[in-house]
Amino acid sequence: MSTATLQSERVDHPRSIERLVAGMPTSDGAGVKLTRVLTQDLQRRLDPFLMLDAFGSDEADDYIRGFPDHPHRGFETVTYMIAGRMRHRDSYGHEGLLQNGGVQWMTAGRGVVHSELPEQEAGRMEGFQLWLNLPSRDKMTQPWYRDIQSEEIPEARVGDVRVRVIAGSTHGMEGAMQRAVTEPLYLDIHFEGPDIFRQSLPAAANAFVYVYRGNVRVGDEAVGEQRMAILRNDPDSDGVVLQSDGPARVLLIAGMPLREPIAQHGPFVMNTRQELIQAFEDFQAGMFGAS
Repeated sequence: MSTATLQSERVDHPRSIERLVAGMPTSDGAGVKLTRVLTQDLQRRLDPFLMLDAFGSDEADDYIRGFPDHPHRGFETVTYMIAGRMRHRDSYGHEGLLQNGGVQWMTAGRGVVHSELPEQEAGRMEGFQLWLNLPSRDKMTQPWYRDIQSEEIPEARVGDVRVRVIAGSTHGMEGAMQRAVTEPLYLDIHFEGPDIFRQSLPAAANAFVYVYRGNVRVGDEAVGEQRMAILRNDPDSDGVVLQSDGPARVLLIAGMPLREPIAQHGPFVMNTRQELIQAFEDFQAGMFGAS
C-alpha cells in the first residue's frame, strides 16, 4: 500500500499523563508468555477497553503451544501481529492466517469457541491483543471476524513519522476499521527519527499510549519502552502531542466510554452476574457454534 503524506493536525490543549503502567508478566493459553498491560483493575478507567496483552519472543518455547480452543462472549478482540504467523479457526467454520503486520478483528458477540495456533516453529513472534467491550445491546450479536492483511491497513506520513491507521482516523485518513458506538482509535506510530506527532482526540474519550520501541515524551514526561501512559481526561483538551528524540514505535489507542456495568469472569464479559451464569450454561450446552 502507498503511504499518503499529510499535514500535521493542530492540537492547542494537549493531554498530560495521569499515570504510567509497567504491565504484569503472565502466561495465557497453553503457556504463551506475555505482558498484561491493561489489567482488569483498569477496565473502568479505560472503558471501553478491557485488556491489552503484549507478546514478543524469539524463543519458540515461549509461544509454540499457542492458544487452543477457548470461548468468548460479549466483546471484541483485536489482534495485531508485528511479526510471526498465527492460524485462527472457530466454531462457526471460519479460518484465517494472521501474519506480519496484519490484524484480526473478531466480534465474539453471543459466543464463539476459537483457537489461535502458531504456524512457525522458530523465529520471532510479536504482537498485541486488545479487548474492546461491546455495548449491552450488541453483546448477543452474531459472531463475526475479519482478517485485515498488512497491505490493507492505510498508512500516513506526517514529517518523519509513519502512522498505520488500524481503526478510527488520523489527519483525515480513515482507518481499516470503524465502530459507531465506542469509536475506537488505534494507531501504530513509527518515529523514524526526532519528530513530533500531534493527534486530535475527543475530550470525552479515554486514551492511552503504549511504547514498544524506544521512548517518547508526552509534554515534559518521558514514557519508556514497554510502558503504558494513561492520558489524563480534561474537558478542555483537544488531543495529544507525542515527541521523540530518535526512532520509536508507539500505539495510541482511544475510545468513547460505554459507562455500563462490567461483569467479567475469564473469557466472558457481560453486564450482570446472571448474564455470566447464562454464558457458562450456554457454553456447557454447546451453544457457542454453528448448529
